[in-house]
Amino acid sequence: MGFLAKRKPAPVQAAAAAQAEYIPSEGDFTLLTGRDINVDKNYASQGYWKGVAIHFLKDKRAMAGLIIVVLIILLAILGPSINSYGYKDIITVITEEGKKKIGRAIPPRIPALHRLLTGEEYTGVFADRVFLFGTDDMGRDLWTRTWTGARISLIIAFVTIFIDMIIGMSYGLISGYFGGMTDNIMQRIVEVANSVPRLVIISVLAIFMPKGMGLVIVALLLTEWIGMSKIARAEVLKLKEQEYVLASRTLGAGRFHIIFSQILPNTIGPIITQVMFSIPTAIFTEAFLSFVGVGIVLPQCSVGSLIEDGFNNITTLPYQILPPIIVLALLMLGFNFIGDGLREALAPKLEDM
Repeated sequence: MGFLAKRKPAPVQAAAAAQAEYIPSEGDFTLLTGRDINVDKNYASQGYWKGVAIHFLKDKRAMAGLIIVVLIILLAILGPSINSYGYKDIITVITEEGKKKIGRAIPPRIPALHRLLTGEEYTGVFADRVFLFGTDDMGRDLWTRTWTGARISLIIAFVTIFIDMIIGMSYGLISGYFGGMTDNIMQRIVEVANSVPRLVIISVLAIFMPKGMGLVIVALLLTEWIGMSKIARAEVLKLKEQEYVLASRTLGAGRFHIIFSQILPNTIGPIITQVMFSIPTAIFTEAFLSFVGVGIVLPQCSVGSLIEDGFNNITTLPYQILPPIIVLALLMLGFNFIGDGLREALAPKLEDM
């Protein structure tokens, strides 16, 4: 009995024969030039932070907030040096009769502008002086005091938020990475610290510490780190089981090396956003503490202490409260605009891309 060979179907045989006989030639291919290739510039390859910067710069509201904040910072640095009055100098002049006159309660004025608008001259011993914001009830220049106060408020906010960022970020990263009993104990400490009202902490500090910048900084340090730690812990809980973390652990990397070298760089975006939202909170808290009398001590000034002085004299010198209130409002608005812009830039929505 013989074996029958199975024949291939005719189409399969034809395809195999064509493949065996095909010899490529030069005319079979045409090289594409640069003109023939369409590149989508919107989705061209770019780095993460470059994409964040491009998205942020396209946000008009964020850019408006950035301009406002930069202008106020520049005025806080350079503003007090524009005129010759110090923040605690009482403006005086000696009259022709030899009497000493104090420049109390002089409203805002620019003599040249007044002449241009009214055609009249100022009269009096202070007629040739320029007071952009006027003077207070003690005879101190409000321009100098406003920008000196803004400088102090900004210094307090930046110092406390920077330290709180380091403390809260480290606390949250360690708590989330180790987990288990360590995380439970550390989170109970956070809950206890968060349950104590801020006013109680300030009242206790006021008993043992003198009033001033130190009390304000310590009060902010004890309260503002909690939000940072929660955000850092939430981020590390998402990232600690990622493949690159497991690979580093497998290769023998230490725990703190993984936390601060592998996980921390990937949590910096949400933390920067939280910092931008925490700065106006710190400025407002400092203003509140100074307003209630446990913050900056006279003759030093901050935005809050200037608002307190203006509030005490609002019936007699209504213009005195306007400059610090406007500066505080612009700072709060500017930093919130920047925070919103960074939040959208670091995690853009699909319709914004």
